[in-house]
Amino acid sequence: MNKSQIPAAQKEVLSLLLDDHKKAKKLFKEFEAEKDDAAKEKIAQEVCTELTVHAAIEEEIFYPFLRDQKPELFGDLLNEALVEHASAKDLIAQIQAASMEDELYEAKVTVLGEYIAHHVTEEEDELFPKVISQKIDLREIAAAMAERKEEMLQSALPA
Repeated sequence: MNKSQIPAAQKEVLSLLLDDHKKAKKLFKEFEAEKDDAAKEKIAQEVCTELTVHAAIEEEIFYPFLRDQKPELFGDLLNEALVEHASAKDLIAQIQAASMEDELYEAKVTVLGEYIAHHVTEEEDELFPKVISQKIDLREIAAAMAERKEEMLQSALPA
């Protein structure tokens, strides 16, 4: 999805989510290309943090807002997204609790990347265009999403 084509009423929120999607894709590519185990593990932990924060702002703010606006239109897509988040969170927990010494570690990160790629495609090809076509004004939740994201990222940083 091209950010330049997003109307002003949706631009800030959808741009934030699209930037998160882009960052996750980049991190998964870096993980795949990296040869050093310690560096791979660091990348995997970073992607887990980023995805946890992203899922939280969607689940706490974005999805409930859409469901409140037009439950009949967004309900099924949002339910599927929540199930996808639950699967991803399970893998994230496994990755965060393990290390590269776990023989399934790389496979778990790879599968997480595949889950996320599928989820991103559904959001960018189905959910976001629907938000735009329905002219859902997201400006009232933009600040809350940005603030929550920043708050979660700050609390995830090592002390």
